[in-house]
Amino acid sequence: MKVQLKDITMRFENMTAVDRLNVTIEEGTLVSLLGPSGCGKSTTLFMLAGLYQPTEGELYFGDRIVNKIEPENREIGMVFQNYALYPHLTVLKNIMFPLKMAKIPKKEAEERAREMAALVQINHLLDRKPSQLSGGQQQRVAIARALVKKPKLLLLDEPLSNLDARLRLEMREEIRRIQQEVGITTIFVTHDQEEAMSISDKILLMQDGKKQQFSPPQDMYDYPENHFVAQFLGNPPINRLSVKLGEDLQTIVLPDTEDSLHLGAPLKSNGEVNMHYELGVRPEDFYIEPDLAKAGFTVETIMVERIGRDNLLYARLGQTNLRAIVSPDVKVNRGDMVKLAIRPGRTHLFDLSNGKNLLHHEG
Repeated sequence: MKVQLKDITMRFENMTAVDRLNVTIEEGTLVSLLGPSGCGKSTTLFMLAGLYQPTEGELYFGDRIVNKIEPENREIGMVFQNYALYPHLTVLKNIMFPLKMAKIPKKEAEERAREMAALVQINHLLDRKPSQLSGGQQQRVAIARALVKKPKLLLLDEPLSNLDARLRLEMREEIRRIQQEVGITTIFVTHDQEEAMSISDKILLMQDGKKQQFSPPQDMYDYPENHFVAQFLGNPPINRLSVKLGEDLQTIVLPDTEDSLHLGAPLKSNGEVNMHYELGVRPEDFYIEPDLAKAGFTVETIMVERIGRDNLLYARLGQTNLRAIVSPDVKVNRGDMVKLAIRPGRTHLFDLSNGKNLLHHEG
């Protein structure tokens, strides 16, 4: 089922939790709502679920406006953060419960429940109570219960937050497998960028109730539309350098150093030059340039740390500290002066007056 949010706004007294949100979620896709605490992602999910009614705007499920339709009539399945299983019921009866409420005949309900249990790989646990299950098993029960009604939309509210790191990894792969096998439109709330990057067809990144970017994960990482998107995604985080734009509108000047960077083509300008901007470079987009005569930044190495197959280089450029992920084949020691160059097309330049990326290279 296709889902559309048109100018969706949610206010609580004097606070706007979601502000004029416009998003179209295509049928059969998995979309993550990502952002820091308080950004509006759970509020958006609760509006889709019918637990909140938007202050303004329209919610479409397919061609139908659902603003005033009760949750039980929206054809949704929902998995909460704490799973909300009934402790006195067996796994089988927990999964069957929504069908019992819908007055589905017992035999048919049990067949459908067993089918869902097989899909989420818990058919050997049907006689157990929730207290006898691990966190991951409880989550599988909650997913099976949400899917047994054959909903058209699956909503997941931070379903992995109560699991340990290894189980989180296993379960996010399972959620993706189940979602693709069933082919259901799924909306997944998380504050974990790695989680969102790994399983989503698209990510909706929010801040202060507003959409910051809505795009496939790799596009969001490679082509951040604004300053917030660039600094929110990435670990180690993106390097940020205060710079000025030269009068030719195609040279970036680094204060307190002799280094500059040529953009290759002039930026569009409103007539103002030498305004302050911020240069963004992801650590993996630096490389060590052996030819000191070529373009790049001359930096002093502060520390070199091995991270798996790469080295993480900590360096100082003027008054700014940088991080660069470089090949361990290049031998660099603390105190060495090296030249860091930027891979072509991997530069980001942010206008600090509005946060926009002036070098949005996509396409």
